[in-house]
Amino acid sequence: MSDAVKLNDEEENLELLEGFTLLDDEFMTIVFDRNTEATELLLNIILGRNDMEVTEVVAQREYKNPVTGGRSIKLDIYAKGSDGKVYDIEVQNENAGADVRRARFHSSMLDTKMLKEKQKFKELHESYVIFITKNDYMKMGLPLYHVERTIQESGALFGDGAHIIYVNGSYKNDSDPVGKLMHDFRCTSAVDMFYQELAKSVRHFKETEGGRNQMSKAMEERINRERIDNSFEHIKNLMEAMKMTAEQAMSILKIPDEDKAVLSKRF
Repeated sequence: MSDAVKLNDEEENLELLEGFTLLDDEFMTIVFDRNTEATELLLNIILGRNDMEVTEVVAQREYKNPVTGGRSIKLDIYAKGSDGKVYDIEVQNENAGADVRRARFHSSMLDTKMLKEKQKFKELHESYVIFITKNDYMKMGLPLYHVERTIQESGALFGDGAHIIYVNGSYKNDSDPVGKLMHDFRCTSAVDMFYQELAKSVRHFKETEGGRNQMSKAMEERINRERIDNSFEHIKNLMEAMKMTAEQAMSILKIPDEDKAVLSKRF
């Protein structure tokens, strides 16, 4: 890659970075990754608490499906509380990404990792799947939507410990905590934010050289992962359609040598 092309890529990344908000998962995941302070703030507000103690926060944690050919997922943010409860925090810019069955699937995948062999089912920790959506997905004008299983005949909660919450990212009300939080999620600049726990991290990644470099590197890595994923799908489709080997398919598609080494491990 020439110096000129590299410089253009860096300038393009910086331009994208300036427009990012916490409703963009590329930016949100790097801001919250291992950031217990910001995660505690977010969970306290959404859950209506003031005593959250988060012991672990990881961005882009992969949950592999144990079924061969089954769909796996990557959680935007995985968090665990000191009480053992687990949280999956997702941001969705498009309504299609916030489908209610997706929330159900995420909830079920969280359960698969919680129990070891011979553990009792009652030891299953409570889980929360939280979808922060750019639009008002439920279209009721509310800031939060709590989804719980109930016993239809009595209306009582089933109490299985699985919770789903949709957060309306378009909600505007600067007089309550959820409204302030969503205001901050829509901000492109730290100076406009209410919560310093968020502003501090946003300022670091947008305004310091070290933070911008880290963000630029993360964006490049994501682009590379997406390129590899797309190539893998094209290769797999060609192999199935033309009954050829992975090597033959990669040759026809003119896959670069550096990508071949990565892709070959997937077959």
